[in-house]
Amino acid sequence: MPYEAEGQCPADVLRAAYGAFDAVVTTLTDERSWLSTGCAGWSVRDLVFHCLSDAQRGLVALHTPAGRTPDRDAVTYWEDWRPDAVGAANGRRFTRVVASMFLHVDQLCELYSQTVAAVVDAAAGAAPDQYVATQGHVLSAGDLIRTLAVEATIHHLDLVVSLPDAPGPSAEGLGQTRRTLDGLLGHPVPVPWDDAQYARVATGRASLSSGDRERLGVDAARFPLFA
Repeated sequence: MPYEAEGQCPADVLRAAYGAFDAVVTTLTDERSWLSTGCAGWSVRDLVFHCLSDAQRGLVALHTPAGRTPDRDAVTYWEDWRPDAVGAANGRRFTRVVASMFLHVDQLCELYSQTVAAVVDAAAGAAPDQYVATQGHVLSAGDLIRTLAVEATIHHLDLVVSLPDAPGPSAEGLGQTRRTLDGLLGHPVPVPWDDAQYARVATGRASLSSGDRERLGVDAARFPLFA
């Protein structure tokens, strides 16, 4: 279904999502950086490096004008993200090796904070309807920014799995994630999950219960919606 933009400015959603994630990053110590996350095979520092890489991609994309019309929006962008065992294993290995090269986690955290600040600034200055290119696709800048917010929000849930005292994702990021998942589903989900649980189940981080399957009906077979 076509993505329908909500009233909130995409850059404001991204600022909230990145700000919430960065609030956790700035509290990390070397010891805590080796704790596990919700991403198989990744420690906290591995996940921060992955999210740094995604922010860098966003920064490049916001400065990469596209000469053709969009082939993806903030919802259909995620249709490409399906489980790939070989690719996932290679990605985990690469991320773990590179993230381990930082001698002190402070170096990684500072680079993350600086990069997301630059992305937020670029997002605020971008015309939401300009076309930009990333990962072989073209999106409007507004839709790209929304995908970055969803990525940060879902990984925020992964980040705090072993950090129970850490703050959770922003309400703005969770709201954008719900709208994206409902867009993929084609209608509002008929299960009374809160935003965080919906994100976990819809991305394969939590399993459907028998009651969930009953409420979802034929749509249960479509879960996870992306991974």
